[in-house]
Amino acid sequence: MAKNLSPWFANGLRFACTQCGACCTGVPGYVWVSRDEIRQIAEALDLSVNEFRQRFTQTVSNGKRALREKPNGDCIFFDRRTRRCTIYPVRPVQCRTWPFWPSNVRSPQAWVETCQVCPGAGTGRLFHCEEIQDAAAQADP
Repeated sequence: MAKNLSPWFANGLRFACTQCGACCTGVPGYVWVSRDEIRQIAEALDLSVNEFRQRFTQTVSNGKRALREKPNGDCIFFDRRTRRCTIYPVRPVQCRTWPFWPSNVRSPQAWVETCQVCPGAGTGRLFHCEEIQDAAAQADP
């Protein structure tokens, strides 16, 4: 008998960003940035790559770079007043692919937990299986 190789989310998952900022605030974590992302964000902010790296990133593990956080755990680019990302058009892949990270779609239970912390997860547009798999593959650092 052939084993079913379809992921548990083969029929897709729903998501619509509510712009609540929950994914950008609160519990400390890392937003990884690649060299290309650093260059793109620096260019958008009219900064040199070196100036951007010094002001807005930190070296974490194995030489990987992450965006700095504010003391309260918020992303350095999240504006609490407007509830918006100040670099939205050039935000890192990790941000673009939320909530379809491997950790969030590894199981139905993981997705339920994601829906509990993200009011947009489980609502809105239906993302097809392939879109979810592509996002998860991009998000995996």
